[in-house]
Amino acid sequence: MDNSKNGQKFIKGAAVLAGAGLMVKVLGAFFRIPLNNWLGPEGMSYYAGAYAVYGALIVLSTAGIPIVISRLVSEHIAVKEYRYAHQVFHAAVLLMAIVGLVCFAVCFFGADVIAGFTKNPKSALALRAISPALFFVPLFSSFRGYFNGRQNMNPTALSEMSEQLFRVIVGLALARYFLVHSGKPQAAAGAAFGASAGSVAGLLVIGGIYLLNRKVFFQKIRLGSQHTDPIGQIMKTILIVAIPIIIGSEIMPIMNLIDLGMIMRILQRTGWSQSQSEYLYGLLSSFCSSLIAFPQIITQAVSISLVPAVTSRFKLGDEEALHDTIRLGYRTTMIMAFPCAVGLAALAEPILKLLYVSQWQACEDAAPTLMIMSVAVIFLAVMQTSTSVLQAVGRQMLPVRNLAIGCLGKVVCTYFLVGIRSVNVNGAAIGTMLAYCIATGLNLYDVRKHTGTTIDMGKTFFRPAVAALVMGGATYGVYFAVSRLLKGHSPAGVNALSVLLAILCAVVVYAVMIFAVRAITVDELEEMPFLNKFARFLKKREERG
Repeated sequence: MDNSKNGQKFIKGAAVLAGAGLMVKVLGAFFRIPLNNWLGPEGMSYYAGAYAVYGALIVLSTAGIPIVISRLVSEHIAVKEYRYAHQVFHAAVLLMAIVGLVCFAVCFFGADVIAGFTKNPKSALALRAISPALFFVPLFSSFRGYFNGRQNMNPTALSEMSEQLFRVIVGLALARYFLVHSGKPQAAAGAAFGASAGSVAGLLVIGGIYLLNRKVFFQKIRLGSQHTDPIGQIMKTILIVAIPIIIGSEIMPIMNLIDLGMIMRILQRTGWSQSQSEYLYGLLSSFCSSLIAFPQIITQAVSISLVPAVTSRFKLGDEEALHDTIRLGYRTTMIMAFPCAVGLAALAEPILKLLYVSQWQACEDAAPTLMIMSVAVIFLAVMQTSTSVLQAVGRQMLPVRNLAIGCLGKVVCTYFLVGIRSVNVNGAAIGTMLAYCIATGLNLYDVRKHTGTTIDMGKTFFRPAVAALVMGGATYGVYFAVSRLLKGHSPAGVNALSVLLAILCAVVVYAVMIFAVRAITVDELEEMPFLNKFARFLKKREERG
């Protein structure tokens, strides 16, 4: 397969996952927006506290092993060892079931102890409600890893959308019911149970897709090499490769848990009451972190798609294709990440007020934190992409070390800055940005050292940054002008219309600017799914001109 087809397949996989991720986040917005409006910062702190623990435990079972499945399956399919690839999947399912059962037991039976340790005791109910997801999510993650290794991202996309749909429907219905009939802790638990319902739906969908394709899989198994190893040996191989990835992936969730305990303690030590501390933590964890998660849709999609693409090039020793794929991964990430970061910074308060119309004071309080965290989007994007490259070439311990160094800086920064009363939770946002910045710099150095890939810094970083900054200026200008023009009408309506027109302006300006600064060419655009027709239209216009 030539390099252009390799690149097209990689970008198509990333586009499928990004499209699914976008749908998942849109559904997530339908979940988070009413939930935030119903519960407010204090009530959301119970939900966010449980979700922080869930996030730390779910990483144990979903961060490392699916990546390893994807990598091992891709390696063996590249040399037509289909039986071995399928045996990897079987070993992973068994391993995931064991890990998931342990995580469920820890979360369900240890809920009171964990909630007490984090100084957020009212989150215990939500912890128990979300614990079944810790068993089911790992199981369907093993299916996702298998399909991703075959560079077929469609089953992953469908299962993610099914999971989120059921999470939203069940979670919101239960949250509303318990809010009316019980209280905010019970409503937070109802919302958390949505994740458990969604995990069952996701498993049923991707399990069904596997069964429908099982006949095709076994036809290839019969035609390919019959070489394999005992399932116990394969499980050992998976664990050896996965453990460093799991450790690295656990660092940030553990930091979030430390944040939860550290922030609440430091705030109360410096004079904030329990309810004020819950309010401030709710601003950080629910109002800001949920919005910062939106740009990660694309960066995570690129990262997941990059692992099997880089692995197959590396396994076959095709250096030119390897370097091209890595460069394309970086550029795709940056072209998407810069406008997200700049847009969030330019319209921080208006976007918050658009989403949380009944919490305007909280939105004003959260806006400075969101502006700080928006800068972290750039560093996080590069860190995720470079981490995937290092994992794909068998250097999975390096991102672990690099992120650990970054998180040490975060702990120190958070400890001192949160203790400054005027800074408070903004100190945690600054600490997170510092952690990603340090890890990104170290990762970039290691990718160059171990793959020999050089990056055109201007084309990869500077040009998208210029395009995004011009976009940001135009976006804020449109928002300000429309707001002034409609002054005197309903504040919520004026804000909503101004934000929507500003975002429309942002899309148009950025689309023009990325071509104006040559961050991407029409030929490169032609390789991208969903945009190739637009590229052909541009080419025809150039020919006529």
